[in-house]
Amino acid sequence: MTKISIREAGPDGLPGLDDLLTRHWQLMRSQSPEDSCHVLSAEALRASGARVFGLFEQDRLVATGALKPLGPEGVELKSMHVDRDRRGQGLGRALLDHMLAQARDMTVASAWLETGSAEPFAAARALYQQAGFVPCPPFGDYVEDPLSVFMTRAL
Repeated sequence: MTKISIREAGPDGLPGLDDLLTRHWQLMRSQSPEDSCHVLSAEALRASGARVFGLFEQDRLVATGALKPLGPEGVELKSMHVDRDRRGQGLGRALLDHMLAQARDMTVASAWLETGSAEPFAAARALYQQAGFVPCPPFGDYVEDPLSVFMTRAL
């Protein structure tokens, strides 16, 4: 793996972040029906109070993810995305590990996520399982949906 750095977006964002989040939004919308697609736009992520992170190789943003507050008890992982040509190289795991460390520093008790149940989401589900996430019932405003998988882990 080449030299990477992970940075949190400030008020001015990060170079390339909105473009990467837009590509993520478009990909998620293409893979799930609207009623089962819970992706947030860059604007909606900011409005939710999420902490957004970018993973850079040299000066190129190649991955992003966010921690959306769920109250004092937890955070939700949102918008986990690695550029298609950079997948399978451990970047998603590096970003996930960094975000979980940030969540622990926030002194919340748990992390939660929703991802798809279809084949295009298999790699994401495997990544989360390897990081200690386990299936759980819907949380927050989510409802049972055969196209969604809900997971959580203690921090």
